[in-house]
Amino acid sequence: MQGAQILFYPTAIGWHPGEKKNHGSKQHDAWELIQRSHAVANGCYVASVNRIGHEIISGVGGDGIEFWGQSFVAGTSGEILAKASVNKEEILIVPVDLAQVDQTRTHWPFLRDRRIDAYGDLTERLID
Repeated sequence: MQGAQILFYPTAIGWHPGEKKNHGSKQHDAWELIQRSHAVANGCYVASVNRIGHEIISGVGGDGIEFWGQSFVAGTSGEILAKASVNKEEILIVPVDLAQVDQTRTHWPFLRDRRIDAYGDLTERLID
């Protein structure tokens, strides 16, 4: 709402290895979907950066976390413009057209048409 053209979401998200079989694809799909929805809701580009690898924290025990990788850049309508791999460190260089942000916001005026009168409590730390 303050004019951002690109939102960056650095994450370190994955699953516990024991959960991967039963919940893996649903969890990953939900993470990707919510990141893409930020692009749609804001009419801007979103760069979702996620780490790779498997980390077991010494002294904590357990199976650790297997990180998803698959960093990606979503376009102004949520479409995936580029995606990194699951298990390899990569740098994505993705050309974007910042004029597309204004174009999207003009033709998909999600923010313009919101009911700002309903936002009052969202600006409060605690809602009475």
